[in-house]
Amino acid sequence: MEKRIYNFSAGPGVLPEEVLLEAQKDFYSYKGEGLSVMEMSHRSKTYDGIIVSAENDLRTLLNIGDDYAVLFLQGGATLQFSMVPLNLMPPANKADYIVTGAWSKKAVTEAKRVGTVNIAATSADSNFNFIPKQDVFKLSEDASYVHYTSNNTIFGTQFKREPEVGKVPLVCDASSDILHKPIDINKYGLIYAGAQKNMGPAGVALVIVKKSLLKRSPETLHTYLNYNVHVENNSMYNTPATYSVYIMGLVYKWLLKNGGLDVMYSINKEKAKLLYDAIDNSDGYYKGSATVEDRSLMNVTFNLQSEELEKKIIAEATAKGFSGLKGHRSVGGLRASIYNAFPKTGVEDLVQFMADFKAKN
Repeated sequence: MEKRIYNFSAGPGVLPEEVLLEAQKDFYSYKGEGLSVMEMSHRSKTYDGIIVSAENDLRTLLNIGDDYAVLFLQGGATLQFSMVPLNLMPPANKADYIVTGAWSKKAVTEAKRVGTVNIAATSADSNFNFIPKQDVFKLSEDASYVHYTSNNTIFGTQFKREPEVGKVPLVCDASSDILHKPIDINKYGLIYAGAQKNMGPAGVALVIVKKSLLKRSPETLHTYLNYNVHVENNSMYNTPATYSVYIMGLVYKWLLKNGGLDVMYSINKEKAKLLYDAIDNSDGYYKGSATVEDRSLMNVTFNLQSEELEKKIIAEATAKGFSGLKGHRSVGGLRASIYNAFPKTGVEDLVQFMADFKAKN
């Protein structure tokens, strides 16, 4: 095979090499079936085995009980910005949102089309470089749910623990850090995540929803927008993104094979520490953009002394096979996305490259 580059892209993100090679082996004829998963009927016995296995492995990874439904939907997390309030806001039609970046802002925009949104906390005034602390939350006792975004890809911040919201259901957009560590699923009413950052290719949004909340969905909702429809049809009301779900299933098996989420979390902390230490020990040459205590393990954001130097290091890094390091256009700088599948050796090589660049410039 041709040499692969180091893919630091924020999304679609890096996939495990084992998964890619497994998919390559079965790409032309899946398990001797004589056709690719991409050509396979989603109603076939073979594909049913694929999607059921994916759900079961996810349930094992997160210890998801029978009181939760697992859905593989389309429309990305962006559609969930609308589906969540459409299904869960009634009958109170009021919800709390914690705003910590661009994606939670977009979620608020859609929720406001459904009902009243209370901004319980926000870090907007400091360009989202920190996570608001529990003691500043202004939560509503009559809120239908509290929504937060667990990891902020653009600004490089991450919640280290779930917000405490009492008896109000907690809703989380976990698109960019789902499965990076173990979580207590029972703390959540609903979790949703686009697959393309930390658990698969684009095309699927994972939704994990507590079944007791499904009674809130109004019967007047358009069919596809009603969670109950997808639960009743086992994510197959319409043709699912069959190949993307298949790859997600391989990712889940890869995680289980390599020790599960406890092991993954330990590796993720090691990788992030390597890069943050390189930034912090550079005598100010490199400077992290997020508050230290709120730094993301998935998306490391930092700056150099000038835009000229930033352009130069990005160009030289790209030429050497370090791809996707340019920061989001709204904040500039650099961003290294080191999701679950990103190898530790890649972080080590980047750290060495950064040291060499500093010495020469």
